[in-house]
Amino acid sequence: MQKRLDSAASGSEIALGLNKTHSVLLGIDPSLRGTGYGIIRVGPRRDQPSLLECGTIKCPPGLLHSRCFLQIASTLRSAIEKHQPTVCVVEGLFYVHNLKTAIVMGEARGAALLVAAEYGLDIFEMAPRRVKQAIVGYGGAQKLAVAKMIQRMLSLQDLPEPDAADALALALAYLQESGKPTLTPLEKI
Repeated sequence: MQKRLDSAASGSEIALGLNKTHSVLLGIDPSLRGTGYGIIRVGPRRDQPSLLECGTIKCPPGLLHSRCFLQIASTLRSAIEKHQPTVCVVEGLFYVHNLKTAIVMGEARGAALLVAAEYGLDIFEMAPRRVKQAIVGYGGAQKLAVAKMIQRMLSLQDLPEPDAADALALALAYLQESGKPTLTPLEKI
């Protein structure tokens, strides 16, 4: 881990950008009460992605915000240590009407991003509509359509939980988008 952090600090990884080959990818769909995460492995030809782990970090309504952030961070740390991803794709911010909701979502997102940064992962952000477009073919797709497509793409027997499916969609969309030229490149954060 220290080697990755040192090379990231030196700027050598930053220059590589999307040309760097990642074989284990982490997707995170942050939320205070239900943060989804998913880790996939891809082959050398970037085909046949396989599921390593996915889940939803559930925090009950009575749990203090600070304890939710701790639970998000500790679960993600365990998953990163177990599977050693090299890239993290997080859902971009979207428009919300309630300022308090936006702040809480930002805090949960910050807890997840901090863990990814601690481990030296390359971190990218993708807008929800772009992810849905890449996975389903329609940027306004419903959660169920995304989950069914994830089930098909990863050859899963069961439908993944909605938040976990969204996180897996982020990782798979990154896999699709990172290998092709585009006018709107993925934003590294």
